[in-house]
Amino acid sequence: MTMDLLTNEAEEIIAHQELIMQLRSRIEEILKNYRPVMNGEIYLSGEDVCRLLHISKRTLQQYRDDKILPYIQIGGKIIYKEKDLMNVLEQNYVSNNPSSI
Repeated sequence: MTMDLLTNEAEEIIAHQELIMQLRSRIEEILKNYRPVMNGEIYLSGEDVCRLLHISKRTLQQYRDDKILPYIQIGGKIIYKEKDLMNVLEQNYVSNNPSSI
């Protein structure tokens, strides 16, 4: 009888550990994609911008140097307003539709 209790407790512990690992994995996934909102604005890291635009870090640096992309620098940290990036993309949109000329 005591062996059955130990087996049941061990199975419960294993089930709880598995559940905790699943929750931890889900939380890490959520945090990886989380973008903080400050004053209604979403700010992106350089890594986020590179991934979004499919560009390298060096190209992103060149866009800053050439004043193509607006950015905020606080100390050594550089961040980008998502809204500003979308505006730049919209302003530089080139249509291939001949009827829009």
